[in-house]
Amino acid sequence: MKQHVYHLSHIDLDGYGCQYLSQQCFDTIDCYNANYGPEVPARMGEIVKKIEQDKFLHGDEIEVLILITDLNLTTKEGTWIEKEAVRIGAKLQLLDHHATGATAAERFAWYKLDTTRCATLITYDWLQQHYDFDKGNDLAAIVKAINAIDIWVSDDSLFEYGKVMLGMVSGAREVNRILFPAQDRAFKLSLIEAAKQRVNDEDAPIQLDDDLHQIKKSFFRQAENNTKDNLVAYYVTDLLTADKQRLTIDYKGHKGILGYNVGNASIIGNACMVENDDYDFYMDVNFRGNFSLRSNNKLDVSAMAAHVGNGGGHPNASGGKVDGYKDSFVYADVRKFVQDYIDKKCE
Repeated sequence: MKQHVYHLSHIDLDGYGCQYLSQQCFDTIDCYNANYGPEVPARMGEIVKKIEQDKFLHGDEIEVLILITDLNLTTKEGTWIEKEAVRIGAKLQLLDHHATGATAAERFAWYKLDTTRCATLITYDWLQQHYDFDKGNDLAAIVKAINAIDIWVSDDSLFEYGKVMLGMVSGAREVNRILFPAQDRAFKLSLIEAAKQRVNDEDAPIQLDDDLHQIKKSFFRQAENNTKDNLVAYYVTDLLTADKQRLTIDYKGHKGILGYNVGNASIIGNACMVENDDYDFYMDVNFRGNFSLRSNNKLDVSAMAAHVGNGGGHPNASGGKVDGYKDSFVYADVRKFVQDYIDKKCE
């Protein structure tokens, strides 16, 4: 029977390190990421719904494993996901190293807790034990580097390399993970892969640090080279364009594309408007409710900014703030909040 893995992990180097391994181990895998707090049960809910959909399509042809790494659950969360796993016929495994999960680890047989190692190393050993993974230990060095920095083993020979990797992943903000989670994850995993290729080089920490700009450019480069800002803008614009039906909002009958925490509105917003001539404006709202507006002579966004956000600017480039904005880790909720806010302003 074919196994399908649904892997939920944290959003730091250690969390993505676990998924870097699982994606190489399993042929059929869906990945999800969450920060702590309400995002964890929300993502687990998404996984359960996806499993139900997949089982509806494929019946009993798949064996399901829910894998959770680098995240500790409360006993309430553990009880919920255990009941759901039984209901939908899924196996369940959690691999973590945070001591805050000790109570839940004592309660659930599937909850593996080891506070002496990072989650990537725990996952690596677990995959080797149960799936005969990485027989040649080709990934052992990069796993060791992640472990050294994540649990701060400063006398480890790979500690400095891990330090560069830590900043590499935490600074990878070019693609918003809420708006485009799959592409953001692919970007970060590509960085870990590039780091893996250099881990044994002479002066590896300096080499990786020196190469990082080119590594990032290589991910976003398409037909021809350009500045990194432009390459990112073209890449993100293509994502916005391909998904514009999901991102569409309306202001007084004018169609707009709503980004979330995309940033770099001067380049991305203008590129998006040039690429999507059937739209009148581009709006990007950040987690504080501040927004940027761009147009391409289709709508006076300075008037729109003044109307909906006590802002202003220029006819094709303006900004303001959504009063009372409530941030969310679910894009659909962000879009609904912003659209409802605009609608109220237009009443």
